Amino acid sequence: MADTMMLDKETLVQNAREKMTRHLAMPDWSLREKIALTCRILFGEGHDSGLAGQITARAEAPGTYYTQRLGLGFDEINASNLLVVDEDLELVAGEGMPNPANRFHSWIYRSRPDVNCIVHTHPLHISALSMLARPLRIAHMDTCLLHDDVALLEKWPGVPVGNGEGEIIAGVLGNKRAALLAHHGLVVACRSVEEACVIAIQCERAAKLQLLAESAGAIQEIDSVLATEAHDWVLQEKRIQATFAYFARRALRALSGSGESPLV
Repeated sequence: MADTMMLDKETLVQNAREKMTRHLAMPDWSLREKIALTCRILFGEGHDSGLAGQITARAEAPGTYYTQRLGLGFDEINASNLLVVDEDLELVAGEGMPNPANRFHSWIYRSRPDVNCIVHTHPLHISALSMLARPLRIAHMDTCLLHDDVALLEKWPGVPVGNGEGEIIAGVLGNKRAALLAHHGLVVACRSVEEACVIAIQCERAAKLQLLAESAGAIQEIDSVLATEAHDWVLQEKRIQATFAYFARRALRALSGSGESPLV
């Protein structure tokens, strides 16, 4: 006889959380490896735009962070060719130079001590939506992890290589995990590399869904309480780690025939 059929939802949710803690294991990738994997994952998910975009993560020394070398695309990043830079974008370790647009990352890290990874990309559907300067609409269960967590910068401040743009972007982001930048793209600021990667993927999926839905009719809002419940459920650390690991396995499988690995 079933033992759980009369349990309330809160109890079932807690039971599931405890089982995920026990059963969902994360591969022992280093921070460098996770950043490189994120570059390859997001390339496969359509986030590349030539040399535009950056993925950074706080490094071990205070005031420093990892980033990719300017001149390399996301599909060319591996663990060994990442750079370490300081807040002034001066090279601490590695060879080459960072993207000058990384300056706004320094502003976000300075204003958000909870943030350990930033993703900035120009994916197709996010970029299309940014041209309309409209907010990202969250109206599907799969994208509820973004509910009330995506800001909108309504006016483009120009190429983000100055301190003014950094202050503006950090300000509009506030305490949210992501922001849609009008006439520009996406910025994601999260507590881990895994979370930033998953959030970035879902932002692009949400934009694609929105543009498809709006072409057919009016988007119907979903209940805010239920959206918050789904947001908190999907953003559990173990679930996010398991999702990242799946995307990483998929990226590694795609590279397996080439003999190339982002983990070197």
